[in-house]
Amino acid sequence: MKIKYLLYSICIVGLIVSCKSKKRTAERVVTSKKEIVVSRQKEKKSVQSIKTSTIQNKTVSYIERFKDAAMNEMRKYKIPASITLAQGILESGSGFSELTKKSNNHFGIKCHKGWSGGRVYHDDDEKGECFRKYKDPSKSFRDHSLFLVERSRYAKLFKLKKGDYIKWAKGLSAAGYATDRRYPAKLIGLIEKYQLYKYDTEVLGKPFKHKLKPNNITNHIVVKGDTLYSISKKYGLTVDELLIINSLTSSTINIGQVLNIKK
Repeated sequence: MKIKYLLYSICIVGLIVSCKSKKRTAERVVTSKKEIVVSRQKEKKSVQSIKTSTIQNKTVSYIERFKDAAMNEMRKYKIPASITLAQGILESGSGFSELTKKSNNHFGIKCHKGWSGGRVYHDDDEKGECFRKYKDPSKSFRDHSLFLVERSRYAKLFKLKKGDYIKWAKGLSAAGYATDRRYPAKLIGLIEKYQLYKYDTEVLGKPFKHKLKPNNITNHIVVKGDTLYSISKKYGLTVDELLIINSLTSSTINIGQVLNIKK
């Protein structure tokens, strides 16, 4: 009988030790999975941050390189320098789009009837469309001005108050410059983020005033109609920055959600 009890006790102890060992192994696996997930999230945020920084650096370099060209066009043709620069940034990908690199075409102007200059062919609305090619980027800026000046549908824009980039952005869209409904918001967002309006004031000989968002605002409560894009433009951020600040993995937001809007 004693031997039986001894054997039974040994089996019980063995089972307990085995269960504890399995539990520790399971805990290690779960912990390891959590560490991998957290590590991947950190890597993703790091990549997003680097990507945002790279885009901003390219854009700043683009502005520095072409601000004088935009101001010269404003002096001659009354088109706000801020609008010209914002359109150039948007249309050319800050000078890095495939079309711009092979043609110096910063505004995506197509050949159109009567164009006798250089040509390149590029897929856009249709495959292999004809776009104007320039030897010098400054020629692209001049052609952009002439494109607007010589078409009657843009005539109303030249009657606007000088330097009114908001009405210019909306007017370009209304006149059919772009099919993207968000085109005006994109232009205005770029102008205000990079303070491109300061080049308008320089041409007009007016003092430059910084437009800063209130320092006491630290968060935003999502309401009906809000999108990450509209919120980013409201506070002078990019969508990528909002994603990073709030540790979001997608652009889905819900009514009542509180978003941080300070870096």
